[in-house]
Amino acid sequence: MTTGLEGHRSTPSRRRTRRLDNGRGEGATPRDGAAAQGTADEGAYPGVRVSGRPDAARSGDVLAALDLGTNNCRLLVARPDGRGFKVIDAFSRIVRLGQGLSQSGQLTEDAIQRTIEALVICAAKMDRRRVTRFRAVATEACRRAGNGGDFLKRVVERTGLALEVITTEEEAALALAGCRPLFDPGIPGALVFDIGGGSTEIAWQQTVPEGLRVAAVSMPIGVVTLAERFGGDRFTDDGYEEMIAEVGGRLQAFERQHGIAAAAAAGQVQLVGTSGTVTTLAGVKLELTRYKRDRVDGFFLDVPETLAIGRRLAAMDFEERAAHPCIGRERADLVVAGCAILEAICRAWPVPRLRVADRGVREGILFGLMTQRS
Repeated sequence: MTTGLEGHRSTPSRRRTRRLDNGRGEGATPRDGAAAQGTADEGAYPGVRVSGRPDAARSGDVLAALDLGTNNCRLLVARPDGRGFKVIDAFSRIVRLGQGLSQSGQLTEDAIQRTIEALVICAAKMDRRRVTRFRAVATEACRRAGNGGDFLKRVVERTGLALEVITTEEEAALALAGCRPLFDPGIPGALVFDIGGGSTEIAWQQTVPEGLRVAAVSMPIGVVTLAERFGGDRFTDDGYEEMIAEVGGRLQAFERQHGIAAAAAAGQVQLVGTSGTVTTLAGVKLELTRYKRDRVDGFFLDVPETLAIGRRLAAMDFEERAAHPCIGRERADLVVAGCAILEAICRAWPVPRLRVADRGVREGILFGLMTQRS
């Protein structure tokens, strides 16, 4: 599916007494009392320039963006800061909400419990930070699950958070908006990809005389869905190529429609990746002993070298990958599937280097909240 995404905006929200507006006009009262766990990178995010009407955010506003994906639950809390924003709190946890979804079509009880535990922490953080405006979105797992509606009701009952299930088009638009500060203005085309747990979104932006032309495609293939089918231990060359071929076949229609490969051959395309796959590969390349966002966000990866790293990871077994400090046990069975998706993208649109973005949907949500008046 492709679509134009010009003029994307989040729904405005409004402050209520002791209640939070979730961006859809529905109040929610997060419950406090949960200990902060997972990964919190408070203060690690620099202010980001925004376009549009940054003065729309009141100086006293505290904004929050929550992104619940198939694999991860992520939260950012920020204050407006001049023409940008400063993140004052953050949370990230691998919850694997979509585990087993590709086989059963349902969210499992274990996955639901893990996810609600993470959302309780997010709600508590938002309450402690006295958030005035926020937006909480859910993506592929909740789009696909037969019991997704029941899960969302349970989230409201337990946490007070009303999650908004967004379309694949809006997910791609938010990721694109979140990554725009990393674009090189001297290159007219920007191809942004977001390798998720249950789907992969690709957004194509061109600067043309009329302004910006934007289109997107979503593939129902992500690291969780692919790993569940092909396994998460050691891969043969044939098995790895089979994953790449499956993804590559799904990219052909988008390429025929937009002719991105020709623009890439002419040096008119920049490639930006936002996902755990590319940030992990950047950490491996940098030989980090622990993940450091300020080293990874905005880092340039040489594409041939990065694809070679992916193949080396595929040749390792689970335990070897799990031992790497930038991979760990939670990603050891998923990272190879992400590397195969990445290689399919890079084969379809050959660009010599890739910019890594440790940002995306959440930052896109914050931009939307900042540029809208209450």
